[in-house]
Amino acid sequence: MLYRNFKGTFVTSIFGSWQEAGNQGQLVPVGGLIYYITSPRTLFDAIRDPIHTVIYILFIVGSCALFSRTWIEVSGQGPKEVALKLKSEGMFLKGHSNEATYKKLKKHILTAATLGGICIGLLTVFADFLGAIGSGTGILLTVNIIYSLY
Repeated sequence: MLYRNFKGTFVTSIFGSWQEAGNQGQLVPVGGLIYYITSPRTLFDAIRDPIHTVIYILFIVGSCALFSRTWIEVSGQGPKEVALKLKSEGMFLKGHSNEATYKKLKKHILTAATLGGICIGLLTVFADFLGAIGSGTGILLTVNIIYSLY
């Protein structure tokens, strides 16, 4: 949208440059920041431009890991909330104080959340390379499968 309306401006050129793909008038990024965070269109493109592929994979996996950790904190399932819930239910870690329980839970919960986000990110990249994510139906199927497994 920026490229169509503000073609040639400095801000638009930082985000990227686009060219038409096919007869439908669809624009695809061919350079700039947007190019590097979009998936390679074909397996040949991924092999031909490994820097683009690696940056894309790191962006998706990193974003999923960051979102997963953030979601744990925002949703009330963080280590502090879990420690308080355990305490209110009369459960505790044998030989640990409340602060030690929190620290132990923090280590495990945040590690599990990050690892879960990384796994979801890798699954997303794999599905994207196979062409499963590209339409609303593909996204709906992927989310339902991930939700049922997670």
